[in-house]
Formats: sequence, structure tokens, C-alpha cells
Amino acid sequence: MIEQVVRVPLAVGEDLVIQKNRIGSGGKRLCVVTGTHGDELEGQYVAWRLARWLKAHPEHLKGTVDIYPALNPLGVSTMTRSNPLCDLDMNRTFPGSPDGAMSEFLAHTLIRDMVGADVCIDIHASNIFLREIPQVRINVNTAERLVPLAKRMNLGFIWIHAAATVLESTLAHSLNALDTPTLVVEMGVGMRLTRAYGDQLLTGILSLMHYLGMWDAPVMPVAPPIVSSDGHVSFVNASRPGIFVPSVAHAAYVEQGQELGQVVDPLTGDVCETLICPASGLLFTLREYPVVYEGSLIARILGGAL
Repeated sequence: MIEQVVRVPLAVGEDLVIQKNRIGSGGKRLCVVTGTHGDELEGQYVAWRLARWLKAHPEHLKGTVDIYPALNPLGVSTMTRSNPLCDLDMNRTFPGSPDGAMSEFLAHTLIRDMVGADVCIDIHASNIFLREIPQVRINVNTAERLVPLAKRMNLGFIWIHAAATVLESTLAHSLNALDTPTLVVEMGVGMRLTRAYGDQLLTGILSLMHYLGMWDAPVMPVAPPIVSSDGHVSFVNASRPGIFVPSVAHAAYVEQGQELGQVVDPLTGDVCETLICPASGLLFTLREYPVVYEGSLIARILGGAL
């Protein structure tokens, strides 16, 4: 059933409306959330597949699934990362305020609607600059509670972040602080759909639902993921501006000293910089947008991942 979560009047007689699709009733509740950033579209495919799957097999659902396909509907419709009305990143406004500006009111109302769920899955898609393998990102302070859930998600990598790198104004942090277990999924690249990643995550969501007792049909087995912390991740940044031309494929296993790619100058024909792997491991992040500047992130490598 399609339900209105919040409605806010806009100019020219229009309204900003955020909706959810509630499937099932009673029992445990799972929230699947995406579209917080308007340029992250990978979760749209997952929301569609999940809704169709649950509607096609209602006899196996033993609980309630709330699907929020677009927390930032204006951003999705205009292909902008932030809320186009105020150019504000929605994932920096939680938990919001009932008496604040529109963005704070929206954040507050959404949090109130999701809080108390047994699990929430917050799906993101990197941005237009970087491509990510499917992964779950977890604050080290919530790792003990969330890692067992994340292992059911059929994603090959769980990245446990240091507490200092976690922004307290995000949806996931706010819900976890309110005792609603929330997993952050990152996968793919901005403004694109990667069907293989979406299908992989759908299998993981059904696996998690089975683990929670919300799904009584057989599910596909999931492989154990790699669980890592910041100490195992190496970063590669450009030191010169130019065009990045990769020499390796995303999600490949690379060796220390191997060439990752070059930063080139199309005007002069020069190679400005050759980027080298600082460690052996899994190349789980790779630059997708080729224009780079000094300091631009090129790659992240999970050391020792075999």
C-alpha cells in the first residue's frame, strides 16, 4: 500500500511529497531506504525488484517491509545530489527538528516514521566520480551489533569505519543512536544502474529477512564477506591535475608496485603522473569520472584481501 510519509507545500500551488510502499502487516519491520542523494540511482532498481518480488510471493512474507524509494524526490527528478530548493545535502540534516526549516522538518518526520524498525537498510550509490563494489559500511561503535546482520547481506565486503570518520548528521547514525539497527550499503556509481549489483543485494535482503524470521521461503546461500577496518585500506590520490586514464579494471586484485593508471595532459600530450599501487589487495574503489585535480581520490585498496 502506498502511504504518504510527509507533505510540504511549495510555491506555485505544488507540494513536496515523500512516499513509501508498505508491504505486509504486523510482525517484525524492515525499512529499505534510498534516494537520499538525487544522483544515486542504484537503489531505485533494488526498490523496484524488492517490491515486485514481495508482491509476487505474499504468502512467504511474515512481517512488514517499508520501501522508501526517494527520500529526496526533487533531487531524483532533477538529477541533483542535494535538495534543489536549498542546495543542502539531505544526509547532513538528521535527526532534524519539528520546528526547524523545511529540510530539518523533513528529516525529523522521516526519522519518526522509521524509528523502531527491527532493521533499516540505507542504500547509497557513491557519486558520479567513483565506482564502488557492493559493500556495507559500519561505524566501529555499532560494529558488534551490526556486523552479524551485515554478513547476511550477500555483499563481499564490510568496511568498519573509525568513529572519527562518521558524520553524526546522517540518517544511519541518527537511527542507530535511536536503537534502530541501520546498515549503510554503498555500490556502483552515481547516475547509473548496475543490475548485477542490484540483483546481488536483493538476494542479500531476502537472506536477511529469512534470518530475521520475516521470510519463510528458501533463500540462496550467501558467501562470507571480508570484514575490514580503516587500518587495512590504502588510499591513492592524484598529485597533479589532468585526465585520469586507468590501467586496471575495477574490483580487480592488484599487486604492490603495479600501475593503476596515468594522469595525462590532452593539450601537451604529456603524462603528468603515473599512479602506483601502494599495497596488494582488492581494488574496491576506482575513479570513474576522468577529470582530476591535485588531491582527487583515485582508488581505495583493501590490503591482504584474497
